[in-house]
Amino acid sequence: MIRNPQSQIPNPKSQIPNRNMAKSINRYFQFLASSKEVRPSGRLWYPSADVYQTPDGWLVKVELAGVSAEDLEIDIQGNQLYIAGTRRDKMCAAVGMTYQQMEITYSSFEKTLQFPASIEGASIEHNFENGLLIIRLWKGERTKP
Repeated sequence: MIRNPQSQIPNPKSQIPNRNMAKSINRYFQFLASSKEVRPSGRLWYPSADVYQTPDGWLVKVELAGVSAEDLEIDIQGNQLYIAGTRRDKMCAAVGMTYQQMEITYSSFEKTLQFPASIEGASIEHNFENGLLIIRLWKGERTKP
């Protein structure tokens, strides 16, 4: 059987079975990209953390600007400190509000920090200071001044 050599050259028009459908899909994605309704960013968020060893335990700082204490979970298991929560855009949740620019990530997060030894049973205290979650862990029983 002899084949026509020109039949092996792809035809760009034959690559798209339905040009109208392709145009509709492109218009839909352009609409999604230009839509300015307030919605979660959907991006993954990995907050940064610093861990310091102190003479009587540990000090942990986590960047959590915009996270409320009600949306936060802290747990200790063995030598791991687990921190999880959600940053929500509560200010811009009004119906009909649109955004002009949206760079802040609003989503859930999880952070697990490993310590060289078990921290289970440590006394723990946490609070927010200027957008940072400050966690203090004391070895054994903490003596308050």
